Amino acid sequence: MGELRGLKLDQQHGKSRVRVARVWKEGDGKHHFSEWSVNISLLSNCLPAYFSGDNYDIVATDTMKNTVYAKAKECSEQLSAEDFAVVLAKHFTSFYQQVTGAIVNIVEKPWERVSINGQQHDHGFKLGSERHTTEVMVDKSGTLRMTSGIEGLSILKTTKSGFEGFIRDQYTMLPETRERMMATEVTASWRYSFESLSSLPLKPLYFTERYTDVKEVLLNTFFGPSKEGVYSPSVQATLHEMAKAVLERFPDISFIQLRMPNLHFLPVNLPSKDNPVIVKFDDDVYLPTDEPHGTIQATLSHIRSNM
Repeated sequence: MGELRGLKLDQQHGKSRVRVARVWKEGDGKHHFSEWSVNISLLSNCLPAYFSGDNYDIVATDTMKNTVYAKAKECSEQLSAEDFAVVLAKHFTSFYQQVTGAIVNIVEKPWERVSINGQQHDHGFKLGSERHTTEVMVDKSGTLRMTSGIEGLSILKTTKSGFEGFIRDQYTMLPETRERMMATEVTASWRYSFESLSSLPLKPLYFTERYTDVKEVLLNTFFGPSKEGVYSPSVQATLHEMAKAVLERFPDISFIQLRMPNLHFLPVNLPSKDNPVIVKFDDDVYLPTDEPHGTIQATLSHIRSNM
């Protein structure tokens, strides 16, 4: 932040959508693969570039891009998107005197190892659907804020969902029901309780495992047991149960935000040619539609005691 002639300037600069893929090769021929899209923002004392056009304190965004590739090469062991974001943020805040803080955002492309005849392939991968995300903020003192998440997790159940007892007025046409389909595309974001670089766990791929475990808890809570399932009285109630399950399971997660649009599948009924009465399809044929759709978003967090 800087001031000049009564004006205050808040600024940051960076490089967006730096795409990098990394292969780690084991001695037995097994390969591991990750593809990341990296966004970098630096907080720095480069005010002369704004006030007088002097660029001597600017880290060029092309340098940031090249740093991503160089640091990816230096990571000789497979690592999570979170750990790679930490590597980059630590570099920028320690290597450049002018940089006071770094924000690194990574979206991981969902490549999954394939299986051939029931056996995992050593070097074959297919593209999945939902994406693993993370954002890491680091300052010169080593203070840390780390957030991870999921984007594009599309889930659906064909029963065990309803919606009743809502406000009705002259504009309400929606009938109440205890039997409907429920579909959504989950966007989740959770913050870890680690507050400094020194407090981060040393276990390799810790955050990759945690991402997988959080996703499993979200799915298990949404669907319920495989045979009987679990009833959902509303998207709001299910969202709350999903968020609560994550906080109860993982003590190193301090809050979680879920966004779950209500994607509609509308039962189809058609008039008969011989009979003007509507032919009921017995809730087995539906019109999928996502425009317009309901939007539900909420954040659940632990309440810190002041005692």
